[in-house]
Amino acid sequence: MLQQTQVERVLPYYDRWLSRWPSLANLAADSPAEAIREWAGLGYNRRALYLHRTAQATVESHGSQLPGTEIELLGLPGIGPYTARAVACFAFQQPATPADTNIARVIARTQLGVYSQREATASEVDSAARAILPLETPRDHNLALMDLGAMICTARKPLCGICPVREQCAWLEQGQPAPDSERRASTPFASTARFARGRIVDALRGGPATGAALGEMLPAAHVERLGIYLTGLLEDGLIEQDGERWQLPR
Repeated sequence: MLQQTQVERVLPYYDRWLSRWPSLANLAADSPAEAIREWAGLGYNRRALYLHRTAQATVESHGSQLPGTEIELLGLPGIGPYTARAVACFAFQQPATPADTNIARVIARTQLGVYSQREATASEVDSAARAILPLETPRDHNLALMDLGAMICTARKPLCGICPVREQCAWLEQGQPAPDSERRASTPFASTARFARGRIVDALRGGPATGAALGEMLPAAHVERLGIYLTGLLEDGLIEQDGERWQLPR
């Protein structure tokens, strides 16, 4: 829920979700369509579907208890390296390195001496993060790095003068070298496939609809690609077809 969404906005969704499904077993017993409907407004609809599938897999293979190791978590639907490490570290105090944007930036600067994680490979950032990870208190360590990146070692105006690790920062020691390349201009969200796919799923939250009806609510620039969007959503399991109508998965 927190990906590219502020905490203040996520909290009411999180509270409603846990009120409706207080356990993974409760979620697994409901339909994927209900999970997708409840996710409305958070974006990345596949996350709701994968969360539902993970709940089912946990009930079927782990006695309704979420496993606590990175390797076991990676075996669940839709869980990648970052999520597996984050859950293992923050929920189970395992020595894992969940390098979100803030942590990765702090590691890139303090350990690798570059402006941001974009100037290093993922493996370089991970290796550097593991090298300074304390085995006794990994949760506190990673939370501190996350806060450091959010409040002091920020992307645009880092507050190096008050940074508690400035004396150990490779980037500061090297004179704060500028990034090697300028950041590419971002594509307007309304022109992306993600925008159109989200609009389609939003429409189907209200009930089944024909392809023609879905095409009418899309901006003109997306209409000719409607078939591609529907095929992709179908393959992802986010929608299903019933004759000429499309609907959320039952």
